[in-house]
Amino acid sequence: MTPYILILYYSRFGATFEMAKQIARGVEQAGAIEARLRTVPAVSPVTEASEPAIPTEGAIYCSESDLKNCSGLILGSPTRFGNMAAPMKYFLDGTSNAWVNGDLINKPAAVFTSTSTLHGGQESTLLSMMLPLIHHGMLITGIPFSESALSTTKTGGSPYGASHLASGDSPHKLSDDEISLCQALGKRLAKIALKLGAE
Repeated sequence: MTPYILILYYSRFGATFEMAKQIARGVEQAGAIEARLRTVPAVSPVTEASEPAIPTEGAIYCSESDLKNCSGLILGSPTRFGNMAAPMKYFLDGTSNAWVNGDLINKPAAVFTSTSTLHGGQESTLLSMMLPLIHHGMLITGIPFSESALSTTKTGGSPYGASHLASGDSPHKLSDDEISLCQALGKRLAKIALKLGAE
């Protein structure tokens, strides 16, 4: 089986999904490794509510096998008050089997986010997503300043991970710098996974 990078995201309005697709393009630029897009179901305050077994759009839901067998993980969520969205947190809270088994130890990981305001908590959200990955024993990677778009971006972009400012008339449309940084993050993580002997 070809090794793959799991790009696991939650996207309510589509902007984070657009980022995930650009990150996948970056992963596939590394060669000899695939990008696997997966999502998580929404959570509801109504206990009777449930999501369909297969989402109506976007990627399918992440399975335990998807997570266990990945060669690297790139986690994405929109910002909710400077933190990851509840559906992503709920999913991560259910990964104790992977933690007990050490499934993710020494695998590279990265994070990405989307916000509706420039100072809406992009970096704190990225940091919040890193914490459970560190507990899983993953190797956190970011975006180095050798990526020139980090110094020129007027929208999203951070050394902690890719980010997007979802505002204006086209909130899903990524800027050129955001696209460049998403692809750079995917490519960098994939290359690191290959150097670590991705199988």
